[in-house]
Amino acid sequence: MKAILAASALAATLLARPAAAQVSLHVELGVPLPPSPTLVVIQPGIQVVAGYPEEIFFTESYYWLRRDAHWYRSIHPRTGFVVVAPSRIPPGLARLPPGHYRNYSKAQAKADRQAWKEQEKAEKHAGKGGHGHR
Repeated sequence: MKAILAASALAATLLARPAAAQVSLHVELGVPLPPSPTLVVIQPGIQVVAGYPEEIFFTESYYWLRRDAHWYRSIHPRTGFVVVAPSRIPPGLARLPPGHYRNYSKAQAKADRQAWKEQEKAEKHAGKGGHGHR
């Protein structure tokens, strides 16, 4: 009898405790991309959807959409994009300048690559000339 009373008291105590609130938010965006969008390489391992009015990248087997200050990802260009926590964004994407890759074209990619090569060349040249010889 004491065991039944103890079990009843324990059950009453557990049931009387306030339940922890759980909140779940799922945001999914539909983005009208073609089934196989044209991708342009912008950095090793990072591509952007060419000619699209929003910045949509492809890296690490996902499509990534930057909209305002938020990032979303999708496994396929025709499925919905879900919001991604900032800590889950690949570092290479997080460093890209916002807005630069909207309506991006192959010609822009070529011009950017040429500018990067020239910048690297100038930095190497400056590094060699900036140190005196003893």
